[in-house]
Amino acid sequence: MWIDTHCHLDASEFGGEAGEVAARAAQQGVSRIVIPAVERGNFDTVRALARQHPNCTYALGIHPIFVPQAAQDDLAALRVAVEAALHDPRLVAVGEIGLDFFVPGLRDEPLREKQEFFYSEQLRIARDFGLPVLLHVRRSQDIILKYLRRIAVPGGIVHAFNGSFQQAQEFIRLGFKLGFGGAMTFTRAQQIRRLAAELPEQSLVLETDAPDIPPAWIHRGRNSPEQLPRIGQELAALRGIPPAQAARITSDNAHAVLPRLAQLN
Repeated sequence: MWIDTHCHLDASEFGGEAGEVAARAAQQGVSRIVIPAVERGNFDTVRALARQHPNCTYALGIHPIFVPQAAQDDLAALRVAVEAALHDPRLVAVGEIGLDFFVPGLRDEPLREKQEFFYSEQLRIARDFGLPVLLHVRRSQDIILKYLRRIAVPGGIVHAFNGSFQQAQEFIRLGFKLGFGGAMTFTRAQQIRRLAAELPEQSLVLETDAPDIPPAWIHRGRNSPEQLPRIGQELAALRGIPPAQAARITSDNAHAVLPRLAQLN
């Protein structure tokens, strides 16, 4: 069985098909899908999707791209929402949170400072409630790591990892797994493919980031959790192992870093 550790099943690109997509993914062996929130306005949506579909779970957080329009009371609302959801076994993490210094404007003051404030405050929420985090990291690995050293959270997943081997080793040291998905399937993505092939097997998890980051065979198309088994086969080929072994390793890793996921029946 496969686990999609990062999928925006609530995105408008799926229209009213989210349930059908989740069901088709389950038929293809995707036993769990983690749906991260991106802003206060979709907390209820991701929670509802996770409760409606047996292979879905969710995380609550404020994505850095949504930080410009976010207000400080959104952080208070997140804290309240996380605390209220602790009894819900389908809540597995705080996320998607992090820093994006790639998008024009976001890396410049004052939005850079606001991003760092929202990121650090959400790390504190995760720390206070003992939850792992789902990290968005674009051109910000070293700053992300700086805050993780200051605010100790119980690990998490670095979504769409694209850093160096040295940065990967530091994330691993801090208790994180590294997410690999569609980008790994492009032969020109040589650094990502080397990372996927050579990093310790216990550090790897799989994801789609659907509807984004489609794999090579549907380049420019809508990505879907249905693609995860084939993405997993690509990881298996890069590492020279059978697909079933890649499925077991990455699923075990997902369960290890997201303990509430492992507790679901």
